Amino acid sequence: MGKAETSTAPTATLTNDETLRYSRHLILPEVGVEGQLKLKRACVLCVGTGGLGSPVVLYLAAAGVGTLGIVDFDIVDLTNLQRQILHGSDDIGRQKLDSAAERITAINPNVKVRKFETCLTSVNALEVFRDFQIVVDGTDNFPTRYLVNDACVLTGKPNVYGSIFRFEGQASVFAAKDGPCYRCLYPEPPPPGLVPSCAEGGVLGILPGLVGMIQATETIKLILGAGEPLIGRLLLVDALAMRFRELKLRKNPDCPVCGDHPTVTKLIDYDQFCGIGGEEKATAATMPEITPEELKRRLDAGDDLFVLDVREPHEYQICNLSGHLIPLNDLPKRLSELDARREIVVHCKLGGRSAKAVDFLRQSGFAKVHNLAGGIDAWAERVDPKMPKY
Repeated sequence: MGKAETSTAPTATLTNDETLRYSRHLILPEVGVEGQLKLKRACVLCVGTGGLGSPVVLYLAAAGVGTLGIVDFDIVDLTNLQRQILHGSDDIGRQKLDSAAERITAINPNVKVRKFETCLTSVNALEVFRDFQIVVDGTDNFPTRYLVNDACVLTGKPNVYGSIFRFEGQASVFAAKDGPCYRCLYPEPPPPGLVPSCAEGGVLGILPGLVGMIQATETIKLILGAGEPLIGRLLLVDALAMRFRELKLRKNPDCPVCGDHPTVTKLIDYDQFCGIGGEEKATAATMPEITPEELKRRLDAGDDLFVLDVREPHEYQICNLSGHLIPLNDLPKRLSELDARREIVVHCKLGGRSAKAVDFLRQSGFAKVHNLAGGIDAWAERVDPKMPKY
């Protein structure tokens, strides 16, 4: 299942140091000594210590949540630091769990940290969730999001949900008693590749801080039993307009997980459910590709290759291969700019959008077309280390 640090349960009284540390809580009638003791006794699990997980664990630790579980298996990368404030420049190359645990302890040494260095799966999720009251979803992919939801429903634990993309975010509390779950809102995942990742679509660095603090607030309210949690409500955040909208959500009686007659009674294969894995492998097996090294060799040899860049103009400005720029969404109406008699090499940042372009061009009668494996990112990594990466 991965490594997990054990911890002793926090004591049921406040020390003098804790009384002083949490004094601004204690003078709130809605919190007081009793509420602070609830926080001290609480056990909260945060899945992910990235953009959303960073503010969640920082504020829960500062608030005095007694035991914080963190699940992650990734390492800190330079591209994380624009938004993942839990980690610093000195942490690049370290396990996120280690830098996260150190930061939590630096903020509040009273917090017990349990580290789960593992990829959350259908095999280990129920065991990981077992000792925690509340689960905070800080994930960034659909298979894990559905896994967290289903595991929370099956174990009866609230799922404090958040998601972000570009300038917009969402937050809610799912799987609470009599409330809807994530599947009530999204019964089916989107088709693979339809929603770009943050690596391809981008995200405003401040946005996960905004949404993550909402998640932390909801978690504390659930522990205290105070206020009106986001149960049955979906909060929509538009950071550019700085607008907050709210949608009412209802429990779906036909939901396959939390409905009246559930059909999902155990954790399933979530990669397969989200259409990830088999289809991607089949596509990779049939996709004509060219490696960055081979492309460099052929360009240096003077081969007649047409390099087609299907990224967006603002990406082209960061770095490019001096290719012909046609963003993927514009490709169908700009086919006249391409010569089907020439050999075409298509690239994007990582290879996903260009693979779609290659597939579309082949269906449109372009026989000599190849996808640059790994995109311009792989080119910068393996051919031209001086090229900026983003």
